Amino acid sequence: MPATNGLHRVVIIGGGFGGLYAARAMSHPSLRVTLIDRRNFHLFQPLLYQVATGELSPANIAAPLRSLLRRQRQTDVLLAQAVDFDATGKRVILADGEVAYDSLIVAAGLEFNYFGHDEWRPLAPGLKSIEDATTIRARVLTAFEAAERTTDPAVRHRLLTFVVVGGGATGVELAGAFAELARYTLRRDFRSIDPTEARVVLVEARPRLLEAFPDDLSDKTSQTLARLGVTVYPNAMVTDVRADQVTIQRGDAKEVIPTGNVLWTAGVRTTPLAGRLAAATGAATDRLGRIVVGPDLTIAGHPEIFVIGDMAHFEHQGGQPLPGVAPVAMQQGRYAAQVIAARVGGKRPTRPFRYHDRGSMAVIGRSSAVADLGWTHLSGFTAWFAWLFIHLLYLAQFQNRLLVLVQWAWNYVTWNRSARLITEPPGSKTRSSSQQPAGGDDGSSTDTR
Repeated sequence: MPATNGLHRVVIIGGGFGGLYAARAMSHPSLRVTLIDRRNFHLFQPLLYQVATGELSPANIAAPLRSLLRRQRQTDVLLAQAVDFDATGKRVILADGEVAYDSLIVAAGLEFNYFGHDEWRPLAPGLKSIEDATTIRARVLTAFEAAERTTDPAVRHRLLTFVVVGGGATGVELAGAFAELARYTLRRDFRSIDPTEARVVLVEARPRLLEAFPDDLSDKTSQTLARLGVTVYPNAMVTDVRADQVTIQRGDAKEVIPTGNVLWTAGVRTTPLAGRLAAATGAATDRLGRIVVGPDLTIAGHPEIFVIGDMAHFEHQGGQPLPGVAPVAMQQGRYAAQVIAARVGGKRPTRPFRYHDRGSMAVIGRSSAVADLGWTHLSGFTAWFAWLFIHLLYLAQFQNRLLVLVQWAWNYVTWNRSARLITEPPGSKTRSSSQQPAGGDDGSSTDTR
């Protein structure tokens, strides 16, 4: 570690949206910043589903953290994993060492919640990391390959049935993308099967999809998915997941769906790191394990510790916790940096954090999306075009923006998904979602608030 020479030491845990935007906003000359992440790259999570469905390659939506922070001369990047905290001694405990701090920003994100059934995790992978996305892509494409070889209609039907659990933005995007993959991209690639016969089922525990969106946009989402051939099960709960089937309960009725392709996007919870931070600081937590923070995003009794992004429970604006979306993490990262700079510079205390909500978006498929901008609701091609523009704008590097724009244009013209690669060896065990996401996996939703 470089000598601080009396500078104020700021440690940031997580290189996701919150951590990256905090690091980029640290410009005060009296600060020495250390960003810690167990991955060496920033991942643009809202487009992970496009990697999972072969539309984009992993490198299109990720960028090395050192490259992104190259111009931040006072910032160091450490490839390490935070495992605990010493709040009294102001130290972050790493798996292979420790780092001292004067101010700490924790933005370590969330993981998927299997509601007491963690044994389902390897059978129903979530979508939080590049490994998750390539695993899902391999599973889906391998299912079509296996269906091509079998002569048993029942086995073929099971192989070509895909169940997505969770009707939020990620679930809707995955279901629509899988339907388009089968209907348009793969329909001429096989000789013994008709890929358009693939069945996509979307299971949602609540009465409607996209619960956070207005009713009219939720209804349009359901209608668009129906046109794509997606079967939507509202008010349905998954009660069992096995290697070759999933059991769904709707009211008093149960249905067993033969499938080996279950994808999990339902519910989130904090990583173990949040529990360790709460234990070290005495911080209150909510039912999901998120750290309760004050109006300035700090922990009660520890004004030097900021918690931002998905890991934070902030309810000082409207009485409800802020949504776990990328713009919340971005704005909180910049705010935390401003507070620290103000303190070091001896300026007046910064005003309490206030989130500026610019709306929510979700893409359903080709030329179709929904957008709640507050003052108006958009759907169809207009919302889809706005979604494309905003996501290109949020990508961290110009190079990535250009690559994604070219890839999207080619996919749109040709109906092709050129990244349809099975990158796991046949017969290998599918990787499960990480117990702890890559640091800073915050703001995974495609909302643009």
